[in-house]
Amino acid sequence: MALTMNDVDRFEASRPRLAAIAYRLLGSASEAEDAVQETFLRWQAADVDRVEVPEAWLTKVLTNQCLNQLTSARARRETYVGQWLPEPLLAGDPMLGPADTAEQRESVSYAVLAVLERLSPGERAVYVLREAFAYPHREIAEILDLTEAACQQIYHRAKKHVAAGKARTEVDEDAARRIVEEFLAAATSGRTEPLVRLLTQDAVSIGDGGGKVPARAKAFEGALAVAKFLRGLFKPSEAKRALVGGSPEVYATTANGGPALVAVLDGRVVGVMCLEVTADGIAGFRNQVNPDKLERATERWAATDHGEPLLRSAF
Repeated sequence: MALTMNDVDRFEASRPRLAAIAYRLLGSASEAEDAVQETFLRWQAADVDRVEVPEAWLTKVLTNQCLNQLTSARARRETYVGQWLPEPLLAGDPMLGPADTAEQRESVSYAVLAVLERLSPGERAVYVLREAFAYPHREIAEILDLTEAACQQIYHRAKKHVAAGKARTEVDEDAARRIVEEFLAAATSGRTEPLVRLLTQDAVSIGDGGGKVPARAKAFEGALAVAKFLRGLFKPSEAKRALVGGSPEVYATTANGGPALVAVLDGRVVGVMCLEVTADGIAGFRNQVNPDKLERATERWAATDHGEPLLRSAF
């Protein structure tokens, strides 16, 4: 049946929420957009006059699309070159979704998205729908074809896993900028000691180049190892300039709600470094340099006012 304009409007009203759910489930903006588009095609093919609650119907279809993608994505990531990290979303990206509560903000943080990769697809779906979008267990159970009791058990198990893998501290934009400025000053000092003082003892640094940009296959672990890596990363060299085609400018911003550095060359985002901040210091650096995962960030960057760079010549 052909959709009426009213039917299309009903779908479009749900699109932002669907995209935000899909991103949290998949960790990829491009895959999230594909899942939303597939959901629209299912809506287009359905007898929508018989759909009593469009929001619930669309959420169920979208979630099942994402669960199918997660199952196949696990197989693809086994052959992924190097470390796999989510696609970062810069400040203001509508796909970040609701940010009214601490739970909603945390659910899209880069650190939590990385932890969610360890959950089964079903655990991830229950956690996201409950924690980020406050769906009642009864509705989640209907979406996933579970009993309500099973849904509650899965949620508590997933929440326990996530809590064990994070120790994030919320910071506002001003605080995030101060943290980034302090970190960048230490990283460009040419010395290891200032960096070590900013890091937790168990700090880690992970890079995702997707086989297209050099990135270490294993994470750097421990304050000293991470500090040495970061000191070298910000040390000028002809090889690094040749690799990216110049010397990027570095800006302070937020990505996925947390402090971040964005490296920009000729208007193109060539790297996003997300900092995981805890009460004890900076506990993690997740560096996204895979160009395939920076296209949306580049589009967002071009559409926003980002002020002056903190560093005009990164290396």
